Amino acid sequence: MVKIVFILFYFTIFLNANSIYENNCVSCHKKLPVSIDKYFYRYLLKYSSERSVKEAMATYLNNPTKETTIMPEAFIKRFGVKKATTLNNSDLTKALDIYWDKYKVFGKLE
Repeated sequence: MVKIVFILFYFTIFLNANSIYENNCVSCHKKLPVSIDKYFYRYLLKYSSERSVKEAMATYLNNPTKETTIMPEAFIKRFGVKKATTLNNSDLTKALDIYWDKYKVFGKLE
């Protein structure tokens, strides 16, 4: 019985974390002509490591500016700078962890 409760608890936490990413990131990016993975690869090319990418993304998402964006100037002129995230730090960290795991290339190349 304890195993079942533990599995259900873990499954609920996993689904809740995924919904943070799906509801707060993917839902808005579906409306843009640039897919969400393109942002990831731009960050990865500029910042390289997992820690640096996540820090840069969190910094930008909390306080987006033209100076800190990784998008080209033409993109910003057309779509503008996004609004700051409404996620708290814990949820933003969870969303970035899911984003990183979904698109990271480390360990996936053979």
